[in-house]
Amino acid sequence: MPFLAESLSRIKPSATIAMSTKARALKAAGKDVIALAAGEPDFDTPENVKEAAIRAIRAGETKYTDVGGTPALKAAICAKFQRENRLTYKPEQVIVGTGGKQVLYNALLATLNPGDEVIIPAPYWVSYPEIVLLAGGTPVPVKTTPANGFRLRAADLERAITPRTKWLILNSPSNPTGAAYAAADLQPLTEVLVRHPQVWVLTDDMYEHLVFDDFQFATAAEVEPRLYERTLTMNGVSKAYCMTGWRIGYGAGPVELVKAMTTLQSQSTSNPSSISQAAAVEALEGPQDFIARHNAVFQQRRDLIVGMLNQANGISCPTPEGAFYVYPSCAGVIGKSTPEGKSIANDLDFALALLEAEGVAVVHGEAFGLEPHFRISYATATEAVEEAGRRIQRFCNSLRGRARA
Repeated sequence: MPFLAESLSRIKPSATIAMSTKARALKAAGKDVIALAAGEPDFDTPENVKEAAIRAIRAGETKYTDVGGTPALKAAICAKFQRENRLTYKPEQVIVGTGGKQVLYNALLATLNPGDEVIIPAPYWVSYPEIVLLAGGTPVPVKTTPANGFRLRAADLERAITPRTKWLILNSPSNPTGAAYAAADLQPLTEVLVRHPQVWVLTDDMYEHLVFDDFQFATAAEVEPRLYERTLTMNGVSKAYCMTGWRIGYGAGPVELVKAMTTLQSQSTSNPSSISQAAAVEALEGPQDFIARHNAVFQQRRDLIVGMLNQANGISCPTPEGAFYVYPSCAGVIGKSTPEGKSIANDLDFALALLEAEGVAVVHGEAFGLEPHFRISYATATEAVEEAGRRIQRFCNSLRGRARA
């Protein structure tokens, strides 16, 4: 339409939201659908967190707050960074947004000029390149491989950096692969970044607490203190604390960057919900033992779906270190056809045919910048994960012909 902004032509709707919407529509129409597209824990928000929100409502904490977050929440965030990441921040270095996505959006919109480049390891969360494009920057995807654990290599990072590089976005554990960077994995990357002082680092640590097999989480500014003054460390309460709908994310970094982000937020949404902020204080300061219990269930589901996928004809699935996603390859079915004669030419065809034939909703890999793959979120009931595995096996066994070499 002619009155819409030209900038909108540069971006696409979220593929994960689109597939989730399609699955919900099919369910509403009466189809038996197992939705594995959305990255949302099936566990409820902890009771102590809900009670903190109720107390805040009854205490009248229902007014506007400071744009960038309440003093209580900023203090809790500073304590969390010190306690868990050995990073020292002052309240003026912290911003609270309406979800982690707003923090990312604020940072990129506040810093990117036309032609500025942002390095994004692929596969990536679907929103990263779209936010960069909307902000006028240029996303620079750098492909990773299953052989390297879907982790960015230092040599590939070095090759991708140009005089126009403004940011590196690093997500660990990763959406969509679940791959995570230990301190030893981050060290060679940070050595590259130290040599390129024009490059800032945006670490998306939203899945920090969702790690398995005794994996030890680390973040860039913790591993290399020389990057502290040009790193925005982003996190939130959505995933580990089962608070997706509460919409609270936060970031910490240099004062001038946080000031600019806060100015931008003051002219967009203003403050996050006062009630959600009170709940987030309790989440960060209250009991943390439920996280380990949840992780034990997530790890069980991970092992279950990885094993079942690797028994499906044409599917190969590595075992991730964290989050609640797997990112299997479907290369072994590309070129085959369904019993009805529909050709599987790419991973989108695979995802759509799987949904139509077996009612399993996954997200195709092209949306994440690396194909032919697909993403499964196993943040749903274990019985549903197991049934989805059976349906995927059945679907793959039904395909005819030879896979494309």
